[in-house]
Amino acid sequence: MSRRLAEVARKVGVSEATVSRVLNGKPGVSDATREAVLTALDVLGYERPTKLRGERARLVGLVLPELQNPIFPAFAEVVGGALAQQGFTPVLCTQTAGGVSEADYVELLLGQQVSGIVFAGGNYAQRDATHAHYERLTGRQLPVVLINASIDELPFPRVSCDDEVAIEQAVGHLASLGHTRIGLVLGPADHVPSERKLHAARAVAAHLGLTLEDRQVVRSAYSLESGQAAAGRLLRDGVTGIVCASDPLALGAIRAARRAGLRVPEDVSVVGYDDSAFMNCTEPPLTTVRQPIEPMGRAAIDLLVSQINGAAVPQDELLFEPELVVRGSTAPAPATRTA
Repeated sequence: MSRRLAEVARKVGVSEATVSRVLNGKPGVSDATREAVLTALDVLGYERPTKLRGERARLVGLVLPELQNPIFPAFAEVVGGALAQQGFTPVLCTQTAGGVSEADYVELLLGQQVSGIVFAGGNYAQRDATHAHYERLTGRQLPVVLINASIDELPFPRVSCDDEVAIEQAVGHLASLGHTRIGLVLGPADHVPSERKLHAARAVAAHLGLTLEDRQVVRSAYSLESGQAAAGRLLRDGVTGIVCASDPLALGAIRAARRAGLRVPEDVSVVGYDDSAFMNCTEPPLTTVRQPIEPMGRAAIDLLVSQINGAAVPQDELLFEPELVVRGSTAPAPATRTA
């Protein structure tokens, strides 16, 4: 007990006597100090006293599908900073292949009496995935916010980058450069953001008088290697421009072009999505569609904290405008260049 008191006191910067007063429910401690002590207990892995377990901790779960894609650490940094400004501590939960599942992380976070959960990518964006753990959260009335498109059946506030505008910008950019054979590398068929991108691509292609055949759309896992394999199929079909659903997929497409003896952007133009870290440092620098991570992350935390404070928040999806960032991986189509 004395060791626990000492650790918590050091963590919070108060005396052991103050920690003891909080744990025993005695008066004479400010609300801010009391909350800091309870949060320190949770962070250090100590159980709360029985009479305090019913109260939610000032912890917020942040569930990510991976950390290899730089966009997710970027979201974690923004969300973590916004939470800290509101007096909450983020608990980062990252899925790994064959490891702890999203449903398992939800159980863990519920056991920690978290005040809410932010999901940035996960099962909620896939129609064919299991969604039972989200129903648990609904039943517990736990504040939840989803970042980027989800299936419509989930009754949570959503903050998303506008996938349709993003693909209109990317396809429109390639078309303006004279590309008429444009291919898409998207996520799985049941992935909602990819569904939106495909719908928008077909609409913009029709508007521009371009053909977008089924074989010009290839599904892929979200990794560089999968992007390389998917782009290889498109290149064999003769496309001169490739739009990818993430930056790692785009880097895989560039690698596929080089393995095929093609130059980027002289022979093939490639567009990514996210504008994650260091995409301006690749060779060539990647043309990509930038997600507005900072405002999206802060909006997600505003929605979450409002729920935690008991306020009603709209269930509508908040759509944020992406921005096309033109760099060196796109150029006029080969047939349109002057000799």
